[in-house]
Amino acid sequence: MYKKTTLKNGLRLLTNNMQHTKSVCIAVFIGVGSRYESDAEAGASHFIEHVCFRGTPTRPTSQIISEAIEGVGGDLDGATDKEMTSYWCKVTSDHFAEGADVLADMLLNSKFDPADIEKERQIIIEEIHMCKDSPSDQVGTLIDEIMWPGHPLGRDIAGSKETVNAIDRPALLNFLNSKYTPQNTLIAVTGNIEEGAVIETVEKLLGGWVSSAIRPVYAALTNGVGPRLKIEKRDTEQAHLCLSVPGISRTHPQRFHLDLLNVILGGCMSSRLFVEIRDKMGLAYSIGSYAGHYMDSGSLTVAASVDPSNLIKAVKAIMEQMNLLKEEIPEAEIRKAREIYKGRMLLGMEDFRNVAAWLGRQEMLMGHILTVEDVVAIIDGINGADLQRVARDLINDEKVRLAVVGPVKSATTLKRMLGIKGE
Repeated sequence: MYKKTTLKNGLRLLTNNMQHTKSVCIAVFIGVGSRYESDAEAGASHFIEHVCFRGTPTRPTSQIISEAIEGVGGDLDGATDKEMTSYWCKVTSDHFAEGADVLADMLLNSKFDPADIEKERQIIIEEIHMCKDSPSDQVGTLIDEIMWPGHPLGRDIAGSKETVNAIDRPALLNFLNSKYTPQNTLIAVTGNIEEGAVIETVEKLLGGWVSSAIRPVYAALTNGVGPRLKIEKRDTEQAHLCLSVPGISRTHPQRFHLDLLNVILGGCMSSRLFVEIRDKMGLAYSIGSYAGHYMDSGSLTVAASVDPSNLIKAVKAIMEQMNLLKEEIPEAEIRKAREIYKGRMLLGMEDFRNVAAWLGRQEMLMGHILTVEDVVAIIDGINGADLQRVARDLINDEKVRLAVVGPVKSATTLKRMLGIKGE
């Protein structure tokens, strides 16, 4: 069972004692991501996350920072997504104080040395190029662009080469100082810990962190109008596609209904898409689906890679399988989906880093935490009529968006399948 403590400066601390482990995960969550950025700031959150690993006055290089954790057998990393930035380390329990000190040092004292910023700028541009060179990554970027046109949710988290080149040190520091505040930060500590000692350590390291900035506000979702089909022609062996429909936000009580529908559709190797399109039709080696949830939006997306000559056939088959979700779903299939979802969740909780993410993401993004038992009860309470109702609300051929990267000769048939006129 977790314990929540709020320091006087507004910093939130979640602790969860897991005595069966010999180690601890310390995770820092900042309530900022790419959707909090203006067009000119695109990529700033990701850029800052990179530079925070570059050095502090007491640990002046990235190597020294890494060695402080790796030298005691631990792991250190960070990540930026559209609504949150995180930093974390895993160390053995007797090295908790060192791990906490490294993360606090990075958070409060990163130098943002001009030379380091320039090196990291080039690294990020190479990262952007790498993703663009990967058709399966690029098609994911394209589907976001047409799902959320003209909105930060539709942008690449890393920004573009142009925006990354344009962001200077003052802009990075201004963004950092307005977003990295104690009121907008949460620490989750899980593993073999003594809660009192953890609270004392965090208070010592971060209790004096003060800021006058208010918690940042993300850009509200607007009903952007854009194309429902986007094709990037490339001379590749396969056509890589993402087919999406608008989904459900993370704050909506029916988000778990969509998660179960996703399991049934393409969330496992015994899913409908895998069985029908891979096993029976032999159209794809790689096919699956995922449900994405944001604070005020979401999506249900199918991703696949197929021979270009089979693109039309594959898109048609995927749309057929999605539309079949609106019909009655056999109870045996629902029971299987429930057990898959619950089993994955429960097995994931065996990893205390996942426990830290479970606690931290919910508290940071939603302000409250559902326990595993809460979610199990919700999943067990979802019936076939519930799933059918959500599927009928969400899945409509006129809502479908399609992105393709590959040697597509003509878009005419795809437009006709999607009911697109005049694009």
